[in-house]
Amino acid sequence: MAPDALRFRELLAKVGSGEHTSTGLTRAEAREAMDLMLMGEISDAQLGAFLIAHRIRRPSPIELTGMLDSYRLLGPSLRSPGRKPLCFGVPYDGRNRTAPVLPLLALVLAAADQPVVLHGGDPMPVKYGVTLVELFAALGLEWRGLSLEAVQQRLDRHGLALTHQPEHFPRAQRLLPVRDAIGKRPPVASLELLWTPHQGEHLLVSGFVHPPTESRAWEALGHAGETDVYTVKGLEGSTDLPTNRAGITARLRHGAMHRILLHPRDHGITAQEVGWQNLEIWRDQALAALVGVGPLADALLWNLAVYWWQADRCDCLEAGLEQARALLAARSGERLRQELSA
Repeated sequence: MAPDALRFRELLAKVGSGEHTSTGLTRAEAREAMDLMLMGEISDAQLGAFLIAHRIRRPSPIELTGMLDSYRLLGPSLRSPGRKPLCFGVPYDGRNRTAPVLPLLALVLAAADQPVVLHGGDPMPVKYGVTLVELFAALGLEWRGLSLEAVQQRLDRHGLALTHQPEHFPRAQRLLPVRDAIGKRPPVASLELLWTPHQGEHLLVSGFVHPPTESRAWEALGHAGETDVYTVKGLEGSTDLPTNRAGITARLRHGAMHRILLHPRDHGITAQEVGWQNLEIWRDQALAALVGVGPLADALLWNLAVYWWQADRCDCLEAGLEQARALLAARSGERLRQELSA
């Protein structure tokens, strides 16, 4: 076996042992394992064994931190000196039950001089749902085929960026066939919710489904030096806040956590969630929402108000709602969409 494969076998033994003998990995070892998965000469059999063993045992927060160290070193990097963007971590395997709002939210925020940084890939196992890249493309805004420098230019000029894994992080793309073969979300899927390509000051927004995922995220990101984090129990694990039930969120700043429960009904938002059908129907709904009408309008208003508030652009949620209504009335997100799609 090649030296990389031999070393990876040692690390695999640590996560693949039984309940009573597994020792787990240190932060440095987890980073080394992730480095080898992204760059090393290791077989698909070893990759699959590690990913499924780690899923069964569940990664510890410090292991997630080590993996995050690797992504930060080997992944793409964007910067926004003097500007604090919102950086969203959402599932790479997309959505297939509810209509997404994040692309619309990003357009309106960026148009209002609140930068947004996103990352994603093509449809991915196990869900193969619709992705951010496909949704933006339906609106006439293409991120595929751009160089990283071109993405940075969009961030500089328009306050909006999306790195696309096939072009900008091909090392991570290497794992896709193995992820498909094992048929389960591996720990890398949790990592994708915690990582951002942005370097510098930002608010990291991470979606989750299960409470243990949220608590692991807090600890892992704390070890990683992320000082400003907003975790959201969003639709399908995304960062889209629900409109027909309370939203469970939390703000983590400098090690202190503050739970924030959001009740849309208390603010006159009672819309039911809009089901996902296809890109063509979503495009019509999205274009309508950008000018304040249609079935996605209330969801966009609600999300815009909350994230405007959490970005510290206003003092309270009520003020966020007032300003969100003004931003939608001004059609600023639609104007930015037209500019970027021209």
